[in-house]
Amino acid sequence: MELAVEVFSMLADATRVRIILALRDDELSVNHLADIVDKTPAAVSQHLAKLRLGRIVASRQQGNRVFYRLENEHARRLVSDAIFQAEHSLEAQPRHHHPQREADQ
Repeated sequence: MELAVEVFSMLADATRVRIILALRDDELSVNHLADIVDKTPAAVSQHLAKLRLGRIVASRQQGNRVFYRLENEHARRLVSDAIFQAEHSLEAQPRHHHPQREADQ
């Protein structure tokens, strides 16, 4: 239980959630992530270090650049489900319950 609470604690930061969303489908460099989340590369590196310690992201070095990717699909799913849960607090019938209606628009 304690480890699960630590995972939620690690994800309880908007910048880290944005980083995970950015890494959903792609491996990205620190500078590219910094551009996406609108933070400095130094700040993003600090968040990535925490995510790496928590084994949420993995890294590889290519020359002088470091690339990050999600370690597995679980963080992606946790963040997606958290966003879906948040939508429930905003709407009685959130959009994620109506994929057909979104496709028609």
